[in-house]
Amino acid sequence: MKRSDGYREVFSKHTRPIALAIGLLLLTLLAGTGLLGLAGHFLAAAALAGTAAVGFNFFGPSSGIRALTFARILSRYAEKLVGHDVTLRVARDLRVWFFARVLPLAPLELGRHRVGDLLARLVADIETVDGLLVRAIGPLLALCGLALVCVAVALVVLPVAGVLLAVTVLLLGLAVPVATTMGARALERERADSRAALRYVVQEGIEGAADLAALDAGGDWIARIDERSNALARCERARKRRLSAGTAAHALIAALTLPVMLWLLLTAANAGTLSPPAAAGLLFMTVALLEAAAGIGLAWQSWQAARASSHRLRHIAGQTTQVVIAEPMLPVPETGELRLSNVRFRWPGDPRWVLDGVDLRLRPGERIALCGDSGAGKSSVMALVLRLCDPEAGEVRFGGSDLRHFDPAQWQRQLAWLPQDATVFAGRVRDNLWMGDPDADDARLWDALAQVKLEALFRASAHGLDTWVGENGATLSAGQSRRLALARALLRDAPILLLDEPTEGLDHDTATELLQDLALASGHRSVLMISHDDLPAGVVHRRYRLVEGRLWEEGRL
Repeated sequence: MKRSDGYREVFSKHTRPIALAIGLLLLTLLAGTGLLGLAGHFLAAAALAGTAAVGFNFFGPSSGIRALTFARILSRYAEKLVGHDVTLRVARDLRVWFFARVLPLAPLELGRHRVGDLLARLVADIETVDGLLVRAIGPLLALCGLALVCVAVALVVLPVAGVLLAVTVLLLGLAVPVATTMGARALERERADSRAALRYVVQEGIEGAADLAALDAGGDWIARIDERSNALARCERARKRRLSAGTAAHALIAALTLPVMLWLLLTAANAGTLSPPAAAGLLFMTVALLEAAAGIGLAWQSWQAARASSHRLRHIAGQTTQVVIAEPMLPVPETGELRLSNVRFRWPGDPRWVLDGVDLRLRPGERIALCGDSGAGKSSVMALVLRLCDPEAGEVRFGGSDLRHFDPAQWQRQLAWLPQDATVFAGRVRDNLWMGDPDADDARLWDALAQVKLEALFRASAHGLDTWVGENGATLSAGQSRRLALARALLRDAPILLLDEPTEGLDHDTATELLQDLALASGHRSVLMISHDDLPAGVVHRRYRLVEGRLWEEGRL
């Protein structure tokens, strides 16, 4: 299923505040440059007039200096306020954009990417991109506007000085950045990849710290971190060398420009074609422009870094799911029979048919169990029902309609899913349960906990439903975390309940009680369960086994 990129829309939503921030930055630069130029003009004129000069206007220039000072202060404050506000808004929208596009890819397409890499893209890459305004676009556009104004003023006052200033601007704004950023795109991508690699190596080591300690593999892990750190350090050194080269080139051009400009201005003043105060003002304006242009190299470098990070974000967000939406779109029935008819399926790049002509019927209120060896295709059946992917042949129908005619989001609202590696999130017990039903009151929450044999545990806690559970259920045992995740699934008001090894991590007696309670709790809902365990009588109506891509009802194998 193809999706629109939407990346540019994130920035286009904020066109006005972005333009305002750039305009305020330009106003700040103009006010600062005008302040320095006017001060130079005023000082030169006052020095030439002397203290005894009669009729010299001290108040006009001094009032202009005060006005430009206040304008610079206010515009600088407003630019920081608006610029950082829009940057934070862009960061928010970028993260929403990224999440909106990667969540439909989970868990299949995202399974090919490391969690640390995804985290690096979500945090570091988005942080680099959302800083485009304050670190690259704003400074470059504002400097461009300042340069145009300064060159125009110089051309009017002294054309030859204007030509010199135009040449200087072209050298600083184009020639030097082009020369110092040649090959920078590859360097920035390597830097972004190295930064992500370091992040996920550190994260994986922290998550597996217990195993590393048990296997005495900490030294190897530290060596991998050192390797990644050195790779990132090499990129940073190369980056700084480029920036230093640009800074040196800027200093050299400025060192050549100022004496030439001074010679032109002195010559013009000596010839009487330009007044000395105007010459001083033009010289000071040149100094201000050169000072402002010192940030061009860093701005160009930030632009290249943002492009590299943007490429990494779009590489993930631009992926398409394996789900096809067929016309006409149909509403999802509230209830119906789920049916797989002659389904054939294989994973991309794998020539083996995981499912080869599978037929399965799940009637309303019916409970079915699937079993089979690892890799037999049980999770593939779940993936097809969840619409994480589509079969290559055959159909998956609900209420008589092919799932391809349903909106995936609307169809998934009909499902309550307990995956094999269900996550317990850091937060309160009620926060985890509310993910199943955000509107559930305390009575329903306690009832769900009672169904999975956790009510007594949290009743005994002083905080009850507000008891804190750590990340991945760190404060709970593996079995307790599993039961909490199951309670969350039971809370979801959906006609079909999909359970992948619901009793994993539980002892035999607890698992038996849980399955018996589950049969009662499911009520009118249909249940499709993956289980390797022997199930107590009455838990399911039928049990099937997957063998070499085909489905056999047990007892008929």
